[in-house]
Amino acid sequence: MSTHSSLRKRKLTGGKKRAYRAKKKYELAGYPAETIIGEPKRKIARCIGGNIRVKALTEKFASVTDQRTGQTQKVGITRVIRNGANVDYNRRGVITKGTEIDTTLGHAKVTSRPGADGIINAVLIAGKEKQ
Repeated sequence: MSTHSSLRKRKLTGGKKRAYRAKKKYELAGYPAETIIGEPKRKIARCIGGNIRVKALTEKFASVTDQRTGQTQKVGITRVIRNGANVDYNRRGVITKGTEIDTTLGHAKVTSRPGADGIINAVLIAGKEKQ
């Protein structure tokens, strides 16, 4: 699989690198899932090699781990607190890896990639748990 990731760099002479060909159909990525809070809805996408990828489109539960006790519980998501990945995602409440969410256990940080894994895993943020 070829990528065009090196094209953002320049040559030693300062000149721009040009793409030697366009991307082929199998190299194109799909649209982002942009997971939001709602009734659980998933989409199955075919990947390279015939593998499948489960994309979570909407989800209202998360598997939250308390690192002090080591216990994991399936809890409801009440709202998205902050998404540092994108200002627009923050406004719209899109859940990606690194998003801070408010759950019934307390504030948690998402550790999985819902658009690629199809599930939301999170860990409790220390000092922000509900008493």
